[in-house]
Amino acid sequence: MNRLLIQQAEIITMNESMDIIYGDILIEKERIVNIADDLSAHITPETKIINARGKTVLPGFVQTHIHLCQTLFRGQADDMELLDWLKKKLWPLEAAHDEESLYYSAMLGIGELIQGGTTTIMDMETVHHTNSAFKAIAESGIRAFSGKVMMDLGDELPPELLENTYDSLDESVALLEKWHGYDNNRIKYAFSPRFVVSCTEQLLTEVRDLSRKHQVLVHTHASENKEEVKIVEKRTGMRNVEYLDHIGLTNERLVLAHCIWLNKREKQIIHDRKVKMTHCPGSNLKLASGIADVYELSQQGAHISLGADGASCNNSLNMFQEMRLAALLPKTYHGPSSMPAQEVLKMATVGGARALGLENEIGSLEAGKKADLFLLNLKDFHSFPSETVDPISRIVYSASAHDVETTIINGAIVMEDRKIKTMVKEDILRESNASIKRLTSKMAENV
Repeated sequence: MNRLLIQQAEIITMNESMDIIYGDILIEKERIVNIADDLSAHITPETKIINARGKTVLPGFVQTHIHLCQTLFRGQADDMELLDWLKKKLWPLEAAHDEESLYYSAMLGIGELIQGGTTTIMDMETVHHTNSAFKAIAESGIRAFSGKVMMDLGDELPPELLENTYDSLDESVALLEKWHGYDNNRIKYAFSPRFVVSCTEQLLTEVRDLSRKHQVLVHTHASENKEEVKIVEKRTGMRNVEYLDHIGLTNERLVLAHCIWLNKREKQIIHDRKVKMTHCPGSNLKLASGIADVYELSQQGAHISLGADGASCNNSLNMFQEMRLAALLPKTYHGPSSMPAQEVLKMATVGGARALGLENEIGSLEAGKKADLFLLNLKDFHSFPSETVDPISRIVYSASAHDVETTIINGAIVMEDRKIKTMVKEDILRESNASIKRLTSKMAENV
């Protein structure tokens, strides 16, 4: 299919003027070519038509912190704080992964993301079998930045996850050379050192240089947990972001997940070095890590986007949930107008695109941009009445992932009428159950 016409929709463009248009979107191949009141004159025998009367079209959500490798661990490690969760549950589970389990973990997560209107992710995998995750990403049609996690330090790591520094670097570069730019840049690579706690300075400085050489992003965690900050301070004499700045990693290519426990100097570094910050409110609440002060950071000019983190610490990869939490939490401290719906929807769309350096390609619905979008059907009890209601407030505060009917990525319909076209749902569910049974049995044998 080379031509697609979406007709008679409410179109939330998220362009610079925040225009809301009631009309049509014409897509040719992978790009939007026109948005106007009526484009029916452009219909040809080859045009696929989607009647979107009474429905809402949005740019696809961009989630800038996801762990597809952890989707299989949903429900395996609930009600724990971060470091215990990592050491007692998450790392042993990751160490048990094999090629097949990682593939189905990724497919399970991508299926949920597509069903919820997410069309682009920044993903961090585990140490081994990352090629399987890239295979799932390639087959599913989702747009993604991904990379193998890098870990060359830690006394309490399972031996399967503790890497030799240069083996970690070599494998990362090999994956980059294989996958970066795949399918006309739908897939890109990002170096993914896990966090300062599990990485030597040698690894981090090599990543710094490789990121500069290849002009690719670096994706890591920072200041998620108070104890994590103490460990980094004890080892380096500096807090997380100060240390990353000290070794030269802070720049516009760095994407930091969480950033809850920052001091004033760290906040200034994030602003001055144009570091991108990913807010993960659902994960942060469930692990009791804290609440990032995104209102203050955004007022200071920090660039903030949103991510669900992993299904093992959130149990959901639902951007609607993350938007609602991101809007509500700051109001407790800064008042009811502190994080309006429009700003939160920007974080979920154009903000995510900007974090990934894709603001000229995705994040808003405009002629010339990639056709990454989804259709919402808001004709239901939980989202009515619709008359005289601000459409953006309706999306952020009332809509849900189950309202997403159709998802289009790179001009291709990957889900239509809630049925995903790039995977067989029943197969993914069945193999996910078989995989987690195999991994937990393997863990029990290793105890």
